[in-house]
Amino acid sequence: MKIDYAVQVWREGNQYIAHAMPLDVASSGETPEGARQAADEAVRLFLSTAAEHGTLEQVLEDAGPRIKRFRCSSSAII
Repeated sequence: MKIDYAVQVWREGNQYIAHAMPLDVASSGETPEGARQAADEAVRLFLSTAAEHGTLEQVLEDAGPRIKRFRCSSSAII
């Protein structure tokens, strides 16, 4: 399964926030790259937890038609 998602990164105060869409998962870091890496890890944990609880199909359906197969890739916008 492959999941293509975009990660938008922006600065808030002294932290960078990364938001993975369309999964609606966010994290933060001290640098743009740190925030993106934290968001990628949060996405992996989110999907793993959904699979463990038997809700992965619903999560992917809710994320919309951009979800194709499972292989995470992301891009950052600063």
